[in-house]
This record gives sequence, structure tokens and C-alpha cells, in this order.
Amino acid sequence: MKTIGLIGGTSWHSTIVYYKLINELVGNEIGTQGNPELLLYSINIELMREQNKEKINAKYLEVADKLQKAGAKAIVICANTPHMVYSFVQPKINIPILHIADSIGKEASKLKLCKLGLLGNRPTMTGSFIPSFLESNFGINTIIPDKEYIGKSHNYVSNELTQGKFTDKAREFFLNQIELLKQRGAEGIILGCTELPMLIDQSESDVPLLSTTQLHAEMASNFILGN
Repeated sequence: MKTIGLIGGTSWHSTIVYYKLINELVGNEIGTQGNPELLLYSINIELMREQNKEKINAKYLEVADKLQKAGAKAIVICANTPHMVYSFVQPKINIPILHIADSIGKEASKLKLCKLGLLGNRPTMTGSFIPSFLESNFGINTIIPDKEYIGKSHNYVSNELTQGKFTDKAREFFLNQIELLKQRGAEGIILGCTELPMLIDQSESDVPLLSTTQLHAEMASNFILGN
């Protein structure tokens, strides 16, 4: 099995889910008598809250380099938003960063989905690091909530979900956003905050909900096993 390096901490709640999922998925293949060797570096989420892109880039490069030197054969960033560093960090290290949007694109292609709604915090929804990757590599179009809902979505993610608070009010808001995106032509929804799948279940929607956490963890386990 190949060793991978996990960069977590944004938030630690979702990092736990990543760690658990990867071990379970690998265990399904090799049995419960063993487990994969994983390197985990958990950063302080306050770095992301500062929204200083240069500082964020520098930290993720520093951590990726440490994990590479420690023996990691690939890097998994255990969250959506920090993938904003991908274009800066990837050219500067010698091992692959397993991009979360690659896992989304492969699943959407399998389901024959061409237009996806994207939910998450403001940087994830308004940034290009997921939509541009999906468009250029899979020909998939991405839409986000109307401008009037962006701030509210960001607040729920930043002030509740990433702090381990999961309320009925937040669930109702995101279920309503799913319905609005569906009315605008979304054939599926990207749950682009790693805590969103902890809030909303597929049984609550009649369009496919793409859990980035699950799909990314599956990509990581496949890399570990050489699949």
C-alpha cells in the first residue's frame, strides 16, 4: 500500500470523517487485520479565516513539502476551500495532489450529469478552482446560488458547520437552495463543504447529492491500493 499525506484541520470535524472513511474503505479491500499508513498534518483553521491568499499558499506548500519528505506518495487536502492552493503548490512538489474536483467530475460523468449546482462557503462557490477544473477536464457546467444567498450560505458554513453545529434552520436553508438550483437546471448538487454531508442526506433530495468528502476519500483509498 502507498502512504498518503493528509492536510486537515479545516475543519477538524471533517478531517475525522476523512480519516475514518479512508481506513474503512481500505479495510473493505484488505480486511480489518490491518490499516493503511497515513501521515496527517492538521493546520489551524484560523489561517483560512484570515483569507490571506499568500499566507495560505505558503503554509500549504510548507506542509505538503514536509509530508513529501516524510514519505507521502500523494497529498490529500481534507476540505474543499483549501484547493485554492492547488495551482500554486502542485508545480512545486514532486508528488500528486489528489484534486477533489477530479473525484467530483468522475462521479458526475458516471451519472451522466452535465450541469451541477455548487454549495459551500463564499470562496468555494465564487472561486474558480472547482468550476474551472470541472469544465476544462470534464465539460461540466457549474451554477451557484443567487447573489442574495451567498452570504447566508457562507455564514452557515463558517459560523456553524465548521464549528460542529448542525441545526434544523441550516438544513432547511440548504434544502431550499438545492430546490432553487434544481429549478435553474442543476441535474445534481455538489455538497462543496466537507461538513454538508453531515447535515443533509441523499434521502432528502430527488437529485443526486455529490458528497465531496465521500468521493475524495474513495479516490484516496484507490490510490493507496493502487486501483
